[in-house]
Amino acid sequence: MAGLLCCGAFTFSFSFAQAEAPTRPDGEYRNNYPQGPKESFWAWKWEQLRKGVPEPPEGGWKIPTARTDAAALRANTTEPTMTWIGHASFLVQLAGKNLLFDPTFSERASPVQFAGPKRVVPLPIDVPELPRIDYVFISHSHYDHLDLDSVKRLAALPDGGPMFFVGLGLKKWFHDQGIERVVEMDWWQDRTEGPLKVTFIPVQHWSKRTLTDTNKTLWGGWVVEGGGLKIVHTGDLGYSKDAQDVGERLGPFDMAFIPIGAYAPRWFMKLMHVDVPEAVQVRSDLRAARVVGMHWGTFEKLTDEPLDEPPAELAKQRGARGLAKDAFDTMAIGETRRIERAR
Repeated sequence: MAGLLCCGAFTFSFSFAQAEAPTRPDGEYRNNYPQGPKESFWAWKWEQLRKGVPEPPEGGWKIPTARTDAAALRANTTEPTMTWIGHASFLVQLAGKNLLFDPTFSERASPVQFAGPKRVVPLPIDVPELPRIDYVFISHSHYDHLDLDSVKRLAALPDGGPMFFVGLGLKKWFHDQGIERVVEMDWWQDRTEGPLKVTFIPVQHWSKRTLTDTNKTLWGGWVVEGGGLKIVHTGDLGYSKDAQDVGERLGPFDMAFIPIGAYAPRWFMKLMHVDVPEAVQVRSDLRAARVVGMHWGTFEKLTDEPLDEPPAELAKQRGARGLAKDAFDTMAIGETRRIERAR
């Protein structure tokens, strides 16, 4: 069943919609900028059968991990911090509020927990250990970014659960799960919540959870400003002029979370997932002072590159471009760092 996973989302029809124009016809969302022709999912699966997929080295993948100090996070009410939970999931503490981006606490990135891409390192912190979560931001509907069990557990927390921020079309899905505290937003729409200003931004990607909902809900990234800091979480994205648009309209950023993994095979993944050189260009386009690379090292057999390859490629790119390590770094799963203001 893991073979049915496509670009980070379990898909039943093995295809994604071609975005041809920035307009959004009734019932279907499209990207802002034209893309090349879509490639065959079946050709990718056939290539995997012929060539195989990277197997863990002897002793398993050596993914850096750290013990999350949950007590310290619960006690913190002033310092801006970021904690990488794995994949695209981050806990961010900003302006005295606790934010979760694309929370995935399940063992697999899949609609079922008996098959699909499996977590390769232990979960560093679980829902009951979290500080009180004020806001949750969902970038799009794919299973590795919108996990049903995780959002239901968060909504059922005894303090009443957080407010969920989602793209257009996803509020109904949340309501169908019995989750009522949902804010639905369009690209470039912003909203003030307490000490935070939130903006939903366009990226090149797509959405799908079932046979019948391809591109029926909007995908994107999130910009959050508060406490004198401005951060951006891009969600998934293929390379496009959208990042430059965001940088021009909303940048510069103190911190950005940008994917560096799930990029192979390039001929298939290019339209929807940046590779490492493109991720470094996204940093420049966004005008981000510092970046943490995400979307790697967490779920096995999601795509075809070795799980530990992205940070090695990032180090090469930094060297080739003369970037300091903290300009575009990676974190250990479970690690917490302070978010610094750009100088």
